Amino acid sequence: MLDRDGFRPNVGIILLNTKNQVFWGKRIRTHSWQFPQGGIDRGETPEQAMFRELHEEIGLLPEHVRIIARTRDWLRYEVPDRYIRRDARGHYKGQKQIWYLLQLTAQDWNLNLRATNHPEFDAWRWNDYWVPLDVVVEFKRGVYEMALTELARYVPRHDHRNRYLRSGMRAREHGHEAHHHPGDAAGMAPVMELPPGATFEPDPQAALKLHPAPPRA
Repeated sequence: MLDRDGFRPNVGIILLNTKNQVFWGKRIRTHSWQFPQGGIDRGETPEQAMFRELHEEIGLLPEHVRIIARTRDWLRYEVPDRYIRRDARGHYKGQKQIWYLLQLTAQDWNLNLRATNHPEFDAWRWNDYWVPLDVVVEFKRGVYEMALTELARYVPRHDHRNRYLRSGMRAREHGHEAHHHPGDAAGMAPVMELPPGATFEPDPQAALKLHPAPPRA
């Protein structure tokens, strides 16, 4: 389903955890990382398509998330000819997307990269909100920057200063010295349970260096 300009309606998903980190998925059998996204079928609203793609790509249901915000207008990107099937060239230009910012309200183990027989990702991680765009396929980078920038104002704000103060007070009350890991007020290293069928790569940049993408023709 294309509009008159040759763009297919599509949705993109930025999923936050409680630390305001975002779900970052590695496209299956590639070294590119991206957010979940997918086309809007005929008769679907963008929100219906978003929930369908959320389940198909990462196994989550509507009760596992809360919608925080969405982009006001369509964000567009063009796809280079080399990525377009020959029979579609001249008609298909790219994607126009509505982006959703979601809050995960369930546990990590609800994530499932094998929810369908056609998985999009073979690894995932939580990443800081401002994801490294150099590991995103080049023609999508502009839309990612626009979506992240527009939705950044809606990211929940946490009072990290008070959290650290409370942590320090508890340590002094018990007569123990607090030893904090970076980014963890309780002094405990974060623990993450992997969902079914998932692998975890702590640093996509490192993976890219170890397995550089082959040069494009």
